[in-house]
Amino acid sequence: MNRELIVRSSSEAVDFALLKDGKLIELHKDEDDNNFSVGDIFLAKIRKPVTGLNAAFVNVGYEKDAFLHYHDLGPQLSSMLKFIKKVRTGKLKEYTLKNFPFEKDIDKNGSINDVIKANQSLLVQIVKEPISTKGPRISSELSLAGRYLVMVPFSDRVSVSQKIGSKEEKDRLIRLVKSIKPKGFGVIIRTVAEGKKVAELDKDLQDLLTKWSTMCKTMPKAPHPSKVLIELNRASSILRDVFNDSFTGIHVDDETLYHQIRDYLHEIAPQKESIVKRYSGSAPIFERFGIERQIKTSFGKTASMSKGAYLVIEHTEALHVIDVNSGNRSNKAKNQEDTALEVNLLAASEIARQLRLRDMGGIIVVDFIDMTKGDHRRKLFDHLREEMKDDRAKHKILPPSKFGLVQITRQRVRPEMNIKTSEENPNGSGREVEAPIVLIDKINVDLERIVNSNKKHKDIVLNIHPFIAAYLTKGMPSIRFKWWLDHKKWIKIQPRDAYTYLEYRFKNEAGRTIR
Repeated sequence: MNRELIVRSSSEAVDFALLKDGKLIELHKDEDDNNFSVGDIFLAKIRKPVTGLNAAFVNVGYEKDAFLHYHDLGPQLSSMLKFIKKVRTGKLKEYTLKNFPFEKDIDKNGSINDVIKANQSLLVQIVKEPISTKGPRISSELSLAGRYLVMVPFSDRVSVSQKIGSKEEKDRLIRLVKSIKPKGFGVIIRTVAEGKKVAELDKDLQDLLTKWSTMCKTMPKAPHPSKVLIELNRASSILRDVFNDSFTGIHVDDETLYHQIRDYLHEIAPQKESIVKRYSGSAPIFERFGIERQIKTSFGKTASMSKGAYLVIEHTEALHVIDVNSGNRSNKAKNQEDTALEVNLLAASEIARQLRLRDMGGIIVVDFIDMTKGDHRRKLFDHLREEMKDDRAKHKILPPSKFGLVQITRQRVRPEMNIKTSEENPNGSGREVEAPIVLIDKINVDLERIVNSNKKHKDIVLNIHPFIAAYLTKGMPSIRFKWWLDHKKWIKIQPRDAYTYLEYRFKNEAGRTIR
């Protein structure tokens, strides 16, 4: 399995495309005006507690106040408030917490009015970026993420990722971390720490302590509200969270970003520094790596799969609905049940990809093709869980219901990636049509279905608009020539002036349309 990160820079934003074996699985956009990224820490001021919600609205400098629920305050709130006050007044200049006297934890079922007041200073962290009409969601239980560890100030707990399966490895990591952990800081051991030595873990921890101290030094003179700790730029945070030994290339079209990424990789994985490449080709970087085509075919209401199967993705105010369709699929399965299982397994893989690609969150309901056998439903459920194993967003999947519906909840911390794929109709009607780049993929799918169908056609003729006909036959090898190599059948192409730009029909030797 090969993974590549493709980074495209422009004056307004930086786009990151994560490829797995050449297939687009994640797409991120880092915009210059995004001042409220997940992980940023602000010195903020409580505007007002609201008893009925058991929460408070907090001024973090966004046009709408951030929302802070009682359960997001963290049990060590009293210790933090005391620490902030001492640091702000200059009475505390030693930030390691080893000599800091901790207060009693707050009641986990208490009231917001008992622990905070209006106009009080508080350190808060963005856990959910502003989405739609809502302000950012915040927490005052801070965490500083490193490569292998997450450091939690005002805590003493050591925990380990549940994705590490071996009990022996979990025990080893906990033992190592407890031996190097400074007093007053809790530590969460990340999945990528598996197999790492104490020196690597200690370096990561020391880097996080330095980051904490640097943040604390800015607090005495920081106004309300102000950002006192900036999360890594998106490129570095993506690398921190997903980078592993399967990465074979990181391609960047910007000189400054190239050096930033190379420097960061030199810190976390110096042996892989050479995979960072500065792209300077004549074609735009996303076109060179086939990303533009994948964006056009992957976003939008319909997402195509192989051999005619496709998904229909609908968005409502309350949830997302995904419908699985077999289309005109032709296969060698013995019966309808086996066909349903084959399409459903294919759809499960594509759905896992679509959720990550679009960063869909909330409730997702998937209408799979009905299957009567219980072991088939179990196989589908297990396959979907396996495909979503690499998804970094917290999620939960319920087994298929008797109606074939699967319910998924997936955490959303950023606005959903929504890319417009339709284009203006070239005939000037004012109506929008599907992107022309998708047309070739649809023709390929239809041709494969026709060639592999039980009805053997002596001749296959494609009637199509003259512009598309010219595109299919140009160059060597042309798209038509590649069809011949794939299907061992020469497709006759007949331009039709009367056809609209995106219209086409396959016909047999008798001139009848093949459906």
